[in-house]
Amino acid sequence: MKPDWDTLMTDYKDSKTTLVADVDCTAGGESLCKTHGVEGYPTIKYGDPHDLKAYEGGRTLSDFKKFAEENLGPTCGPANLDLCDEADKKLLAKYAKWDMDELDMSIEENDVKVKNVEKTAQKTIDSLNSQVKSAGESIEKENKKKDDKIAKETKKMGLKFMKAVKAARAPKASKEESEEKKEEL
Repeated sequence: MKPDWDTLMTDYKDSKTTLVADVDCTAGGESLCKTHGVEGYPTIKYGDPHDLKAYEGGRTLSDFKKFAEENLGPTCGPANLDLCDEADKKLLAKYAKWDMDELDMSIEENDVKVKNVEKTAQKTIDSLNSQVKSAGESIEKENKKKDDKIAKETKKMGLKFMKAVKAARAPKASKEESEEKKEEL
């Protein structure tokens, strides 16, 4: 993946509107990665630098190029009002009137709300994963019980030997049947 990503970075190195870059989260970029919730590597994020989204697409050069062509570039914001719909323009105008303290407080409050939603959702996801794991273990246990019971019952019934005797007789029976049919003709 890295060589493909490097090629994409080279393709966009002179762009005035699109940045394609990489960050080493284990070195100097650690604080940036923490800010944007990067926990596993490699992680690809895109979008507004203040609201990056996780990239979930393919990991080949052609996948990267297609995604970049269709999704990267200027977005609605204070510097690109022409890309905004009327509702977004109204919100931007509203927030532009706020002083820095109001913006900081509101951002902090809303970040906490988002983190709470993430925590709640993660608890549900963890619980479901636990249930799936437990169900998987129960299924394995029940399958083993079933297999053991079938093995015990078929041995008790002699089913294996019945089938073996039938198979041993089958060539004789079909040979005798075909000779009888010949005699009838």
